[in-house]
Amino acid sequence: MSASSPAARPVVTRIAPSPTGYMHIGTARTALFNWLFARHHGGTFLLRIEDTDRERSTPEATAAILRGMTWLGLDWDGEAVSQFEQRHRHAEVAHEMLARGAAYKCFSSQAEIEAFREAATAEKRSTLFRSPWRDADPVTHPDEPYVIRMKAPLTGETVIDDKVQGVVTFQNEQLDDMVVLRSDGTPTYMLAVVVDDHDMGVTHVIRGDDHLNNAARQTMVYQAMGWEIPVWAHIPLIFGPDGKKLSKRHGATGVEEYQAMGYPAAGMRNYLTRLGWAHGDAEFFTTEQAQEWFSLEGIGRAPARLDFKKLDNLCGQHIAAADDAALLHEILAYLEAAALPPLSEAQVSLLSQALYCLKDRAKKFPELLEKAHFCLTSRPIEIEEAAAKNLDAVSRGILQELTPRLQNASWTKDTLEPILTELAAAHGIGFGKLASPLRAALAGRTATPSVYDMMLVIGKDETIARLEEAAL
Repeated sequence: MSASSPAARPVVTRIAPSPTGYMHIGTARTALFNWLFARHHGGTFLLRIEDTDRERSTPEATAAILRGMTWLGLDWDGEAVSQFEQRHRHAEVAHEMLARGAAYKCFSSQAEIEAFREAATAEKRSTLFRSPWRDADPVTHPDEPYVIRMKAPLTGETVIDDKVQGVVTFQNEQLDDMVVLRSDGTPTYMLAVVVDDHDMGVTHVIRGDDHLNNAARQTMVYQAMGWEIPVWAHIPLIFGPDGKKLSKRHGATGVEEYQAMGYPAAGMRNYLTRLGWAHGDAEFFTTEQAQEWFSLEGIGRAPARLDFKKLDNLCGQHIAAADDAALLHEILAYLEAAALPPLSEAQVSLLSQALYCLKDRAKKFPELLEKAHFCLTSRPIEIEEAAAKNLDAVSRGILQELTPRLQNASWTKDTLEPILTELAAAHGIGFGKLASPLRAALAGRTATPSVYDMMLVIGKDETIARLEEAAL
């Protein structure tokens, strides 16, 4: 491998979303692959906002992109770059192509081009427009508006050595002389993206395979300017469970929707990494492992299918494995993202203490918070109908017997367990029969963490107060 080849240079990748709406989950996965590849190689990961479509680009959409990237933990290097702000540089390159003879001024009007295509369609011949101005003598140029077109090769082929799709060959005769600068002096996307990638030092262009055809034309721009061509890697799109292109009918498609639904970021990173990429049989892995293992060779060619059951399962594993302090921080951020009421300081404190007994079986934060109801609620405890059935006269009598036994007990499981077991035995019932009214009294629910965990989290005074309230 030569020293000048892109792979020999320090790796630089980028993600370049358009701020014309929410950040699509597919864009997030592309960003993730670029981020992982850069971090794996100790390289640089850049963020460029492709905001040249001024009518559709909005500050709100740009903010949504930044929030989505931040939530997923995809930290980019340096400041986010605005493509629109580089428009003068793009125009400069178009004129340089003109000076090099790699581009030409085209004075054909849109009406003339449309008339040509209509006639070609009627005559069943190629609608590929060949400008009559391609080889015109400049002295014949009229004093009229013009576009600048790239002078593409008319023969031969353009070969893309793609790291995911393999070698893809395009016949040059089937490619037109694309416009690089419009008549109003604004650059086209096809020029802008190449200039930006070159100026930003991008060595690897990792993007959706819907851009594969663009690679041929963009390669011609690199060649016309004598610039080094980056390594191409076009990754398959994400499909819905039915094998069709992912859309709203399959469920959430925006990154922020997943945060608002209560998915943990680590679980999303794991799932999106695994969606179209593999490392042996590994399903659950940490972000550090993903960075260590990631390679372009692990990306498959077939479209990946979104599977919500797998997503839920992986997210549950990540919640269970999470550090309690980090998990608490993310839960509070979830409440804000979902526009739910914030927790009080007292609730945050109790939730923090309770996480050890909450996180083992929750797949998403709403499930975890439902399990945490016992420490987030306050007296008088609202008891659900199903739980209330467990508080009959006999059960309330047993609770009345229990409270004095707890008054002087040291508040550990080793002390509490024999007290409850002996009380159940004294009434000739199993512990399960005693646990049901205790769950109702302590949480107002039938499904809760263990009775002992609830008692330890809320403390002696609150436990006794709830039992006395339920026994009335």
